[in-house]
Amino acid sequence: MSAEHDRKFFDTFMLVLGILLGITIALIILARFIAGNSTSEFKAADPVLQREIAARIGPVAKVAVAGQDNSALAPEAAAPAVAAEDLPGETVYNQACVACHGAGIAGAPKLGDKAAWAPRIAQGADTLHTHALQGFQGKGGYMPPKGGRTDLSDQSVINAVDYMVSASQ
Repeated sequence: MSAEHDRKFFDTFMLVLGILLGITIALIILARFIAGNSTSEFKAADPVLQREIAARIGPVAKVAVAGQDNSALAPEAAAPAVAAEDLPGETVYNQACVACHGAGIAGAPKLGDKAAWAPRIAQGADTLHTHALQGFQGKGGYMPPKGGRTDLSDQSVINAVDYMVSASQ
């Protein structure tokens, strides 16, 4: 009787396992079919992808021939550097400064904490601006140059310092 129950359990288990395997394979095939049909249209029409493909399959090098026009072989001119935009102090604070000055990380005085800001404000605005722009290592902590956002203009950083000082007086 025990062998018959074991055989029936094994047969039922294998049937359930086979059905689950069949469902899994069917779902994989369905997912590949749907993904293949939906993405191929977008890939064919994507101009960025087409430029990347053209660059990959393009010639590896170009040859200059003496006595012929080789102006097409000149290297491309570098894009002009875009000057950083001067942002208002509150915007810069919310984008960059809040990471440390919002929580007091690495000795940074919190925005609005008059006791923590008083000795710094006493040093003068020029000193605060210099420390913010060039960085500063003091007893209380570390201030990276431009708060770690070197992409910001100097005036944007100065605006942020002035915003924090005015909010902490």
